[in-house]
Amino acid sequence: GYSVFNWKFLMTSRASCEVVLSQSGIQPHVKGNILDRKVFDEDLAIRAVRAGADIQVGTFVNGLIKDDGRINGVTFSSRNDNGEVRADLIIAADGVMSRIARWAGFDTVLGPEEIESSTQFKMVDIDIESPHTMEFYFGNKIAPGGYLWVFPKGQDVANVGVGVLPGLAERPSIEYLKDFISTKPELEDGRVVEVNFGGDPVSGPLEKTVADDIMIVGDAARFVNPMTGGGINYAMRTGKIAGEVAAEAVSQTDTSEDNLIEYENRWREELGEKLERYRKGKDVLLDLSDDELDDAAEALQSVDFEEISLTDMLKVLMKANPKLMLKLRGVF
Repeated sequence: GYSVFNWKFLMTSRASCEVVLSQSGIQPHVKGNILDRKVFDEDLAIRAVRAGADIQVGTFVNGLIKDDGRINGVTFSSRNDNGEVRADLIIAADGVMSRIARWAGFDTVLGPEEIESSTQFKMVDIDIESPHTMEFYFGNKIAPGGYLWVFPKGQDVANVGVGVLPGLAERPSIEYLKDFISTKPELEDGRVVEVNFGGDPVSGPLEKTVADDIMIVGDAARFVNPMTGGGINYAMRTGKIAGEVAAEAVSQTDTSEDNLIEYENRWREELGEKLERYRKGKDVLLDLSDDELDDAAEALQSVDFEEISLTDMLKVLMKANPKLMLKLRGVF
């Protein structure tokens, strides 16, 4: 389940620096979407079981099985059992800084400038300005290296969260979130009914995502937009490619790296250049001061966008800011 929303971007220093991307000037089919991950993931699980998959809940993978240097299964533990599962091919989909990929010899460690530390509250009984507008707040003081968000999920319910770069932040992300909520009258009296913590890779993809008998997908492969931290879209697109290549490799009884490399070639052709542009854009935007972010907001106010696109917005900002023009020349 998802809903369609308008977008609002708010900067930090000047109260007038507010950008709303909504019905005026925006094509309806490119508005923002909010996905209910619990509903979505459960539906995927149901579809997988109906298609013949065996899902084991409450199960912890704790190692790879290797014979003669080749991976051919995993060991696991659960509340009532310990055992192993043999497989022709392993797909590592265990999230940021994947343990499975690390066991297979991949370097999955991320530095403090490469992973966003995030906290999100689901809040109830709040006063939402518009249940159809997503709000984004930027600034080095309120969210160093990242941003804050308010994503409505009803008339008085919203996901309110923040992501910060540990290398730039002086405090844990939850402290920035609490401070922000305390300054917003429409939020400060709300009740928190759910708390989520997590890490979000913003380094760009792994240099390599396949080896003999293993493929790496999703957050484990760092398929995340380095500028926004969004990854579900990339995970779905690359996951589809991985599934197609995996099925063909198993049917050919050839799960060697040479055969699986088709997966890497296909995702790089489809997404590699775009993800690299956003990585470079992230590095440049991290150098901007709060005043420069406010100037960027004022530049965006005067533009009627035909679509909501990070690339198009950055092109506008480049024209308004010589510093961005110089650093992003040739990137966007």
